[in-house]
Amino acid sequence: MSNLDAKPAETRCHAATHTGPASITLEPREVPLGGIRAMQVSRTLPHRQLPTVGAWCFLDQFGPQRTDMVVLPHPHTGLQTVTWPILGEIHHRDSVGSDVVVKPGQLNLMTSGPGIAHSEISLGESPLLHGLQLWVALPDSAARHTRPAFEQHTDLPIYDGDGVRATVVVGVLAGTASPATTHTPLLGAQLDLHETASRADTVVPLDPEFEHAVLILTGRATVAGTPLEPGPLLYLGTGRSELTLRAHDHDTTLFLLGGEPFPDDLVMWWNFVGRSHEDIVAAREEWERPGQERFGTVAGHGTDRIPAPPLPPLRLTPRRRRPPTG
Repeated sequence: MSNLDAKPAETRCHAATHTGPASITLEPREVPLGGIRAMQVSRTLPHRQLPTVGAWCFLDQFGPQRTDMVVLPHPHTGLQTVTWPILGEIHHRDSVGSDVVVKPGQLNLMTSGPGIAHSEISLGESPLLHGLQLWVALPDSAARHTRPAFEQHTDLPIYDGDGVRATVVVGVLAGTASPATTHTPLLGAQLDLHETASRADTVVPLDPEFEHAVLILTGRATVAGTPLEPGPLLYLGTGRSELTLRAHDHDTTLFLLGGEPFPDDLVMWWNFVGRSHEDIVAAREEWERPGQERFGTVAGHGTDRIPAPPLPPLRLTPRRRRPPTG
């Protein structure tokens, strides 16, 4: 999925530092994604106080709403895209030749390396859509320059705990490991709370070296002592060895993010993740160049594509991450 802002703001992200345990609620920003009815998404990362959680650097929640998702071919650099539908089906095509449909409970993971292009279009007429689109920043190593790639996982592992059933989307939760390719220590998991979690607390083991955050997808819950509803992202900091949950509705689902605090400075603009102003300028210029080869072409769309917006009249630079405050 693309960041379709016509005038995307500069996002300057300094390498993360350990903060210790926290319970900080970060409000989302409502963004029109485009499409026939200007589909709305709720964006919680990057946040002005918190640009990353581990290597997670972008988080949109779309729906639930009846709408058409039409995201034409567009480019990415320096990241992995994670598409996680909860309701509805999405047709994905990309410039490495992938042509698949992703359904609820299945994972689409696309690795851009130095450049890739893709499209995502919902199936059906005004379907009911609900899901997450996330980006993972690639570290400043060989991974950032690796060949573009795509993988789909239709059978993900499950961690069963007392009162919770967790689908491990990426990374590792309590020894249960996803087959998805990662380049930094990472965690992404959907937590479905059983009815028993509404009568007593349930506990999920965490890696204390990770920082974590939680997003409610459906229902309401108390998370680490903080009441939480759909919308905000609850940042939990580092140093936690467990997460205590109590459901307030029978149908309560959360998404848990985690990872080692990201060590690299990032410059993010539009659909590009780089390390410098020059990285972003070069990527934008290449996407706009007729006959460009860096990003390839996406079959089935002819000449249709999303053009890059103008760069802002300033130099894009990293900035220091501000400790989140409640």
